[in-house]
Amino acid sequence: MYFDRKKRRWPYVVLVLLLLAVAVGLSLRAARISGQDMNEEGAAALKAAVERSAMQCYVVEGVYPPDLLYLEENYGLTVNHEDFYITYDAFASNLPPDVRVTDRR
Repeated sequence: MYFDRKKRRWPYVVLVLLLLAVAVGLSLRAARISGQDMNEEGAAALKAAVERSAMQCYVVEGVYPPDLLYLEENYGLTVNHEDFYITYDAFASNLPPDVRVTDRR
């Protein structure tokens, strides 16, 4: 004999929608975390580039550069001023400068 029963599908639909919402939430969180990691790596790379350029200036000229603008004009350093704040403190011409890079976002 054949009986036509209406199957209750709504619990499965609710379960699938709930799992989809959890997957989307986890994906967004992972994207946010990876974006923060990229910003931190960019800041570290920029700090290393500034320090390397300052060291190159010291080797060539015998003194550390007085400011960041000097490195940009004379040593080809390219700095992304839109995304990062750069603090370049040169205490003396024979001591390496204190370089701090902070993300603007």
